[in-house]
Amino acid sequence: MDVRQIEYFTEVAKQLNFTRAASTLHISQPSLSKTIKNLETELGIPLFYRGAKQLELTDVGKAFLVNAQNVLDTFANLTSELDEVIDLKKGEIKIGIPPIIGAAFFSKLISRYKEAYPSIDILLTEVGSNKIKQGVAEGEIDIGLVCNLPIQRENFETIKLLKDPLMLIVQKDNPLAQKKIIEFSGIRKEPFIMYRRDFSLHDRIMEACGIHGFYPNVVCESSQKDFMIEMVEAKLGVALLPSKICDQINNKQIVAIPFSKPIVNLELGMIWKKDRYVPYAVRRFIAMAREFTV
Repeated sequence: MDVRQIEYFTEVAKQLNFTRAASTLHISQPSLSKTIKNLETELGIPLFYRGAKQLELTDVGKAFLVNAQNVLDTFANLTSELDEVIDLKKGEIKIGIPPIIGAAFFSKLISRYKEAYPSIDILLTEVGSNKIKQGVAEGEIDIGLVCNLPIQRENFETIKLLKDPLMLIVQKDNPLAQKKIIEFSGIRKEPFIMYRRDFSLHDRIMEACGIHGFYPNVVCESSQKDFMIEMVEAKLGVALLPSKICDQINNKQIVAIPFSKPIVNLELGMIWKKDRYVPYAVRRFIAMAREFTV
């Protein structure tokens, strides 16, 4: 039994006439009669009483009609919903984003996507890059925005979105605030307001410090850039933030200084699980991100 047989039966039951039903269905009457007969044979019981002058539903036919209509309604809803998903009129995207980044680096991309597909829900989860990689690998997140693309790329598909050098931020009374540019080794004696350990930038900064022969004095770890800026303003230490975030700091108490040779960069990228089904809404977001990076 298939949907086509059920559809043909329902039309015959509606018309109670094979000729009119065949005309409505745009098939030949013999073909329609054969389809209904095959259906009755499969069920092992007649659905119609074929009188000399009139076609009537049997008791079983009447019961079958009720269920047949439910099946057709369900099928119509299913195909309609699938069409909506394919046409991006319904769906959601679960995106992991490091809170240290916020919307500063991809708000335009989300805005452009929402303008094109307003019915798609975008669910943001703020966690560190390392947890984002784990969430994407385990299927809990569709797309992850990560600081520094994963080395083990056999597990992920990736797109590079941007490369942004970190700058030093200090409170304006700090002697370093007088410098226009600074060597990385020049911050070895400063207390650090550091990214939390589940952030990949934490590892990159620690590596850079090791390369320059010192271990930083970390006095505070945070996942929130605003909190890090407040701690610097309170003279508790210095911090390293991406230049695009530094450019947006509107605080006269804070001075941002570039490094003479950028050692650590925020390499913002997008990842998704390799060899996993990618929903239509997610595919379009990825395609738009590729265009966005050009």
